[in-house]
Amino acid sequence: RLLRAIKNRFGSTSELGIYEMCQRGLREVKNPSEMLLSTHTDGEDLSGISIGVTMEGIRSFLIEVQALVSTAAYGTPQRSVNGFDSKRMNMLLAVLEKRAGFKLAAKDVFLNIAGGLKVNDPALDLAVICSVLSSNIDIPIPHTTCITGEVGLSGEIRPVGRIEQRIREAEKLGMDTILIPRGNLKGIDTSSFSIRMIEIAKVEEALRTLFA
Repeated sequence: RLLRAIKNRFGSTSELGIYEMCQRGLREVKNPSEMLLSTHTDGEDLSGISIGVTMEGIRSFLIEVQALVSTAAYGTPQRSVNGFDSKRMNMLLAVLEKRAGFKLAAKDVFLNIAGGLKVNDPALDLAVICSVLSSNIDIPIPHTTCITGEVGLSGEIRPVGRIEQRIREAEKLGMDTILIPRGNLKGIDTSSFSIRMIEIAKVEEALRTLFA
């Protein structure tokens, strides 16, 4: 169960409460990231799945972005989106085609944000692009790698807010690598982080890092 505040006299309305229905009623989910990520019990990574780091109010959590790209069975390719802005996805597909050279105009693209969440954080842009490309070329992204970054129309990766909080959440969940926008760590002491941080400036750099 997702609880959003419409009016709050004592705090921000941009917070999100996540609860689980149990035998005795609703129970607060203290670590929503663990519930929003798939379990990899057999150690096998699947293509079309990427892990993004998003913010809801002042809370950061990891979220799974699922994409499926297939050849269009009918004349007009389908674009289906759950939990993400459909217009923004179309823009990201255009960037992927124009800046990275991947032709997706004749293919169906399905995108889903796991857990039933609706995300408006632009920092999820790069995770969406990577999951779409992962499905298109059928190469999985390691499930210990997470991604954050806003994508501009020229293919540049723009800095995101609260980067320290995002990195700590990824580290807490056992991630060993995180892709972040170049220059996003200016003025931040990175000595306390044990996670590997890869700075990227363009969409092409991210794709080369993940699929080279």
